[in-house]
Amino acid sequence: MEQFTIHLTIGPRSKATFRLTYEEVLKRKLKQYDIVIKVKPKQLVHHFEVDCSLGASMMQIDVDIFEPQGISKLDAQASFLPKELESQLIKKSFSGKQGRVLFRPTVGQQQSCPTCSTSLLNGDFKVTYDVNRDQLCELLVANNHFAHFFAPQNLTNLNKNVVFVIDISTSMEGQKVKQTKEALLKILGDMRPGDYFDLVLFGSEVQSWRDSLVKATPANLRAAQDFVRRFFLAGATNLNGGLLRGIEILNQAHGSLPELSNHASVLIMLTDGEPTEGVTDRAQILKNVHNAIRGRFPLYNLGFGHNVDLNFLEIMSMENNGRAQRIYEDHDATQQLQGFYDQVASPLLVDVELLYPQDTVSALTQHRHKQYYEGSEIMVAGRIADHKLGSFKADVLARGEGQEFKATCLVDEEEMKKLLQERGHMLENHVERLWAYLTIQELLAKRMKLQGKEKAEVTAKALQMSLAYQFVTPLTSMTIRGMADEDGLEPVIDKPPEDSLPLEMLGNRKMFMLSTLQPSPTRSSSNIQQLPNQVTGVDTDPHFLIHVPQKEDTLCFNINEEPGVVLSLVQDPDTGFSVNGQLIGNKASSPGQQEGTYFGRLGIVNPATGFQLEVTPQNITLNPGSGGPVFSWRDQASLRQHKVVVTINRRRNLVVSVEDGGTFEVVLHRVWKGSSVHQDFLGFYVLDSHRMSARTHGLLGQFFHPFDYKVSDPHPGSDPTKTDATMVVKSHQLTVTRGLQKDYSKDPRHGAEVTCWFVHNNGAGLIDGVYTDYIVPDIF
Repeated sequence: MEQFTIHLTIGPRSKATFRLTYEEVLKRKLKQYDIVIKVKPKQLVHHFEVDCSLGASMMQIDVDIFEPQGISKLDAQASFLPKELESQLIKKSFSGKQGRVLFRPTVGQQQSCPTCSTSLLNGDFKVTYDVNRDQLCELLVANNHFAHFFAPQNLTNLNKNVVFVIDISTSMEGQKVKQTKEALLKILGDMRPGDYFDLVLFGSEVQSWRDSLVKATPANLRAAQDFVRRFFLAGATNLNGGLLRGIEILNQAHGSLPELSNHASVLIMLTDGEPTEGVTDRAQILKNVHNAIRGRFPLYNLGFGHNVDLNFLEIMSMENNGRAQRIYEDHDATQQLQGFYDQVASPLLVDVELLYPQDTVSALTQHRHKQYYEGSEIMVAGRIADHKLGSFKADVLARGEGQEFKATCLVDEEEMKKLLQERGHMLENHVERLWAYLTIQELLAKRMKLQGKEKAEVTAKALQMSLAYQFVTPLTSMTIRGMADEDGLEPVIDKPPEDSLPLEMLGNRKMFMLSTLQPSPTRSSSNIQQLPNQVTGVDTDPHFLIHVPQKEDTLCFNINEEPGVVLSLVQDPDTGFSVNGQLIGNKASSPGQQEGTYFGRLGIVNPATGFQLEVTPQNITLNPGSGGPVFSWRDQASLRQHKVVVTINRRRNLVVSVEDGGTFEVVLHRVWKGSSVHQDFLGFYVLDSHRMSARTHGLLGQFFHPFDYKVSDPHPGSDPTKTDATMVVKSHQLTVTRGLQKDYSKDPRHGAEVTCWFVHNNGAGLIDGVYTDYIVPDIF
């Protein structure tokens, strides 16, 4: 489910209307489709509607469903309501092709208690339904496109061969291993008598329970459950070794036990980290696994938590006829694991192929599937050539329990005419957009596995289709009109790639806080507009720029330290406000050249309001210690927490403004091909500091208030193109050099040249003490 959030601050007694229209492909799982609506108004609501139409109190959720095949069942639950209240407030009805769910609680019914001002409404409103399966398959044809839905009923379950490959590295300690064991015990208890199974565990070493498939007899299941209860964690993550052992067990069974070759074989792997033992090269692991499976059975990868490389697991699964899924670290992780297994626990067909006349159709989406599971559905879409509808059909070939499965599906032209009369243009658009959506998703999946020219070609095709059909994908964005900042940049909704943290882990991805009584905070405030042309800051390798307004001049110095070192930039002991920065390295481009360092991580803290902000070139995290929301540099947002406002300007900079404190800017530097710097980094600038206390310190903070220095005796230096001089500052006499640095505070891409007096030897004599005094343990 795609998610973004827009927060608006509405003025007193004012009204706002929100209309969100979106499309979602519902996937059938466990014999039903699920529609999930998040209901979290966080207050009692007098007028609120959610209108969900397929083919919204007064607080109201109104779900209208239209299904050409006819609706066979319909239900709805609200996780936040007691059962007795749920049955009173949720109205459900369906007949023929149409169904409706209505939820309209009064303000009194929303209250958590009769005298409370808090709301019960805080959770999921879930609608579940299924359609009639009278026909073997359903074909929808409109506007020279077709959609084929295949979900046969009344088939006999195939027995299965299943091997569970489980990560037991030490990173699985705590709740993860506890929940994994709970899920395995339940799954083993649900095995069918005709199934065969084994268990493989991998840490630094690889071990298996029986090292061969055994039948799911009561005695074997009890022994396996005892094994699960007893195993303990050990070592690193030998992912390659664990997978190859599991594959070997299934392959040996196919070769040595002919009766098992007619079963549906499945390999399920669970890990919470990256390969760190044995073969760790991802490309080699992909090659090893693919060569070992050779298309015989699907591989399903489960990534537990947010430290897994889900892209890697997805590619591996896709190459081996399976799929990958993230298991979120939460109280219901056991149910997530069991829920995934339930989806693949009942195979009905293997080697499923949906065939169409070659001279009739083109641009087919995926139409070959290794296995079909009870309660699921296979969707295929494509184009139909002009004047070829009469010859259009679908043949389905597969292998079922004890026999070959063959079926032919035809278009019911009379029924299609009725549907087009009922739904008209909506149905025509739906079929074509479903084809486009499935095609784009397959291109994006294929793109993950490619490199070079092939990847560029697939990317270009996916981008072209995304733009043509206006889908938000990792390649495109959706702009919100009417909310532009002073540079014409408008808030943009992006879809993050799956390798970035999931929204459930990050919190809300989009947050716009716009008062109806004030201009957009993405516009510069009057204070910032009146700032002097030059500011104090630190940027690039790291060059510190100290603007001295009373002298109309700038001083500069470098700090040469190792990557990983954290430096104190600003520290106000009166309020506790601080800014610390951690250095990252840039490998020297030639032998003998010193390695460059840049700021790759900043921590901004205001203890008085409980505010913490972690900034990296990848993400901006609010209150990371308490699991706060995470934003990327592709976001355009303004955040307010008590007396601190953070404004993110997309792919450019962010501004932190502290009431009764200072205003600071973080600039994002993206590297480009051929750049001398090999990784993205950050710059930090002080836009306004006059309200900071006189005791403010740090490599930058000590210069927030006036200080004096004198420069004399300018003369040619050792570099004849530069001028040296004598500076007296803080009772020190120094030799300084006139030079140029760049200030990126106003133009993050090109910067502006600044002439400054350069203080040598890590700012010795200019800064208080020595630079090592400013090394701190962490950014917070």
